[in-house]
Amino acid sequence: MIIADMHTHSSFSTDSTEPLMEMARSAVEKGLRTICLTEHLDYDYPGGEFQLDIAAYREELLRVKAELSDRVEVLFGAELGIMDYLAPRLNEFAAAWDLDFIIGSSHLVDGKDPYYPEYFEEFGSKNGILRYFESILANINAFANFDVYGHLDYVVRYSPEKSYESLDYREIIDEILKALITRGKGVEVNTAGIASGMGYPHPNAFILRRYKELGGEIVTVGSDAHDRTRVAADFDKARAALEKSGFERYAIFRHRRAEFVKI
Repeated sequence: MIIADMHTHSSFSTDSTEPLMEMARSAVEKGLRTICLTEHLDYDYPGGEFQLDIAAYREELLRVKAELSDRVEVLFGAELGIMDYLAPRLNEFAAAWDLDFIIGSSHLVDGKDPYYPEYFEEFGSKNGILRYFESILANINAFANFDVYGHLDYVVRYSPEKSYESLDYREIIDEILKALITRGKGVEVNTAGIASGMGYPHPNAFILRRYKELGGEIVTVGSDAHDRTRVAADFDKARAALEKSGFERYAIFRHRRAEFVKI
C-alpha cells in the first residue's frame, strides 16, 4: 500500500473545518506511516480567501506531531497558489519557514478560478484549458521554490465537458513537464480527481506517462483531503496509475528533500 499521504488540509485552510489532530488520527486509523499537512496559501485570491496563519498552524502541528509521534509521522507542508508576479512574496515565505514539503499549484488564471462557471463562460472550454496550462508554464518559469506541482490538470474538474483530449495540448504539456524536470521538480498523483467525478487521479494517464517518458522520476501521492474521511482515499487507484505509467517508486519529502519508497 501507499504509506504516505502528501497532500492534506485541515481547518488552517480556508476550505476545511477539520481539526488538524483529526486528520492525523485518521492517518493512523488507515494504516499510514506518514501524513503531510499542506495548508493553502493563495496571495491575492479574490475576496481575500486562502490566507494562512503559518505561526498558529506550525504551533498546532508541532503539538500533534509530538502527541502522535509513536503512531504516525506528521510533516509540515504548504500548498502555494502560484501566479508569476507573486514570485518575490512566495520566495520570501518559503525562505522564512522550515517546511518539509511545498506543493506549487495553479488555482487562478488572470485572477479567475476555474472552479467558478464564470471562468469557462469567459474563455470557453478548450481555450480555458489552454490558458490554464499556459499559466502553469509561466508560473514555473517565474518561481521554482516548490517540490512538486499539484493537480496539473485541475482545470478539467470544472470544465463543462469534464474531460479533454490530451493530444490537443501536447505541445504545452511537454513544455511544462520539461520545465519541471529541468528544475528537478516532481508532479503529484492527486486522487481528488476521482472524488470530483473525473474517474482518474490528477494528472491523467497521458501526462503522468509523458512525465516518465521525458525523464521525470519524482512523484508524490496525495488525497487532497479536506476532511478526515478522505485521507488516503483511492490510493489503490493511485498505485495502479503509477504502475501503468512505469513508476516503481514514489517520494516522501522531509526538509524539502525527496526520499523514495518502492511501490
